[in-house]
Amino acid sequence: MNKHEFRQLFNEKILILDGATGTNLMNAGMPLGVCPEKYILEHKKVMLELQTSYLNAGTDILYAPTFTCNRLKLREYGLETDLYQMNMDLVALSKQAVAECGHGYVAGDLTMTGEMLYPMGKLQFEELVDIYKEQIKVLVEAGCDLLVVETMMSLAETRAAVIAANEICDLPIMASLTFNEDGRTLYGTDPVTAVNVLQNLGVDAIGVNCSTGPEQMAAVVEAMAKVTDLPIIAKPNAGLPSLDENGKTVYLMKPDEFVEESELLLQAGATILGGCCGTNPEFIAKLTHSLREKDFHQYLTARLEKQEKKMRYLSSERKTWKFGLDDQFFIVGERINPTGKKKLQAQLREGNFEMVRDFAEQQEQCGAKVLDVNMGMSGIDEKATLLKAVEEVTMASSLPISIDSSYVEVIEAALRRYPGRALINSISYEQYKFQNLLPIARKYGAMFILLPLSDEGLPKDMEEKISIIEK
Repeated sequence: MNKHEFRQLFNEKILILDGATGTNLMNAGMPLGVCPEKYILEHKKVMLELQTSYLNAGTDILYAPTFTCNRLKLREYGLETDLYQMNMDLVALSKQAVAECGHGYVAGDLTMTGEMLYPMGKLQFEELVDIYKEQIKVLVEAGCDLLVVETMMSLAETRAAVIAANEICDLPIMASLTFNEDGRTLYGTDPVTAVNVLQNLGVDAIGVNCSTGPEQMAAVVEAMAKVTDLPIIAKPNAGLPSLDENGKTVYLMKPDEFVEESELLLQAGATILGGCCGTNPEFIAKLTHSLREKDFHQYLTARLEKQEKKMRYLSSERKTWKFGLDDQFFIVGERINPTGKKKLQAQLREGNFEMVRDFAEQQEQCGAKVLDVNMGMSGIDEKATLLKAVEEVTMASSLPISIDSSYVEVIEAALRRYPGRALINSISYEQYKFQNLLPIARKYGAMFILLPLSDEGLPKDMEEKISIIEK
């Protein structure tokens, strides 16, 4: 399936996903502490019956049980060398279910690795991208129709998975994060920021799964729907978990209650519905039945009316700044620049970023909305220094950044690592910059300041300036 075909699926109906895998496997006898993927391959009949039941209940997109079948998670069980065959066999199981039922698409399923990215952990960004690429290559070879990156708590790690997928294949990508009751992920990302970063990175559907029941999830979906026209995923739990008298985690919401509350998700703007922890094929069957009676176009029209019109968005990992062409001016703080600052230059040569952090904090306190970061000076490795400066600024301030360098490779390196949606300062119609920087802006979803200059130099009049802008 290509991306255009994926979007065509949404023209006539709300798509149905499957329900929970893990809680159903545990109910079927899977013990705690085992590798779920290994257990599935040792009990294929259990998984095949569950997935065919979901498809018969109305599931359109079936998640292959490859959730934690990446190198780092498999290493915990001494199974990392089996990654290729396990992923191939797990996808084959889902494709068998689809073949037996005669309908459905198979999504290769990816999630977090369990190790934190630097600087909070030791895992480096490019290593994480490679880990995702390793699994994605197998999922593509196994014949998945699309990819889903799900139950993500870190926007930076979600970006790594999406970048890996985009560099490996052109399959559609769905991405869903998990939000706490305060409306933020474990790492502090809000729904609008998640949408802004990921839709500009090129995902084909975005949403939320796990953590809460349908009612609590509706506010997150509504916030997302205001800032995107992408299909929105809602895959809630069967309510909030609790412990029974034996200390076992249980979900008490019944299918009818789940379906009733799912109406709130439709009203909020969701167009892809399914179930997460605690749900089973009965939930999906009743959800499917209820949707047959609903006017699909009514929900789409209502959602379009709620969308914010003609707004622009820049994001850090934890905050989004929105603005329109009719808004007042806002300040881009440009103090983080060594030009004319001998003390800052001396610190940077020593690998000291104290002034960088101070400038970031001071400018945010003084009302800046974006922080420009420039490390252009002699005597240092500009790429390495800029990457470190971006890292320091990201920890010191919640403001989005503007990446400022004369070198294409330096700008690309910073955009690749930055866990938000950045501004590029700047792109002109000088052919070297135009031809090299525009594809980078598109790949990483960045905005940019346009300088109406060409290889001919400064435009001689307003007519030439406008011509350059239009080009």
